[in-house]
Amino acid sequence: MNLTEKVCKLGYARLCIILMAAGPGLVVMLADTDAGSIVTAAQSGAVWGYKLLALQLILIPILYIVQELTLRLGLSTGKGHAELIRQHFGKFWAWFAVITLVISCIGALITELSGIVGVGNLFGISPHLSMALTIIFLILLVLTRSYNSVERIALACGAFELVYLVVAWQAHPSAHEILQGLKSVPIHNSNYLYFAAANIGAVIMPWMIFYQQSAVVDKGLSIHHLKAARIETALGAIITQVIMAAIIVTIAATLGKSHSGATLTTIEQISEAITPFLGDNVGRILFALGMLGASLIATIVVLLTAAWSIGEITGIRHSLQDHPKEAPWFYGVYFVVLVIGGAVVASSTHLINLNVAIEVMNALMLPIVLGFLFALAYKTLTPPYKLSGRYAIFVGAIVLITSVFGVAAGLFGIVDMLR
Repeated sequence: MNLTEKVCKLGYARLCIILMAAGPGLVVMLADTDAGSIVTAAQSGAVWGYKLLALQLILIPILYIVQELTLRLGLSTGKGHAELIRQHFGKFWAWFAVITLVISCIGALITELSGIVGVGNLFGISPHLSMALTIIFLILLVLTRSYNSVERIALACGAFELVYLVVAWQAHPSAHEILQGLKSVPIHNSNYLYFAAANIGAVIMPWMIFYQQSAVVDKGLSIHHLKAARIETALGAIITQVIMAAIIVTIAATLGKSHSGATLTTIEQISEAITPFLGDNVGRILFALGMLGASLIATIVVLLTAAWSIGEITGIRHSLQDHPKEAPWFYGVYFVVLVIGGAVVASSTHLINLNVAIEVMNALMLPIVLGFLFALAYKTLTPPYKLSGRYAIFVGAIVLITSVFGVAAGLFGIVDMLR
């Protein structure tokens, strides 16, 4: 009997609800600070110092607003995101949304696995061995056929990301320089806009919306868990953005001061940038733990998101509770995507620029992803959970502004780079 079952058996109703609801929000938020996000934050700190730090703070409430809508949808309808799109907008738009999601998942998987390879390289482990060990671990994980087991292991992996808070502290950043960076926002610089778009895409990702809604359904939660799930999601939004800020601060306080404007090209370079200031062994180990934890938890989330969403849109069985013989396509999608991604990354190098570009791609997808989310929340929810009145206008404005800025910043940056 686990802790949640013991608490529920003892009759502590409120604590029981909180413990039962805990998990999906923290998992998806820790996965949000994935390898691609870490790389994007590191590159931002190296090129722009503290100037993109304010954006991380602004994104906290936006991230919460977006993910809170997925909670309302999942807990009130008991259906995943792809399934709701199919039900209310038809198969064409459902496939359109899922194809967008799969593209995002493939890009994310490349960044996660490249992060794992980069960690292996730090300790002399070949890419092929790193990928083989990762694939074996992730296959054994999903074969537990228990959402709760997968969730606990994912949280254990993601907890290692908190070491970046220690790394930022050890970098001894200047409070005065941080304040100056918060005040300085060169909005007319196209390169700055490109990185701003990358950071937005690194925080608000298509697969997060699909994952959290499917996760609360697969876990068996109901609308009674909404308040507890909201608290967990808000806490997760703060944690993930504090981690992103810590990475920017770390690189800005180290490489940003000694080699301002330097461009990073490999995972190893990010580690090497901070180890002279933190000590070779300590710096390498802390960086490796954070990157490995971020990469593993995000890989788990991305793979499950792809498998869940394809199952929802096709109507086939798609639960972790199902045996592989009962849900062959669900497990098949998980295994095939994992093996292909591992093979691609094991044979590739210099993935830093690709990681940043993938986050920009996520920003360009925001109108599609957030558009469907807002439309579903407005169309399918019923009182008292339906979007209405001033809050509906406020959420609509946030969705519109975030989408327009993400697309505009990304396009301006891309056009300038192509000149």
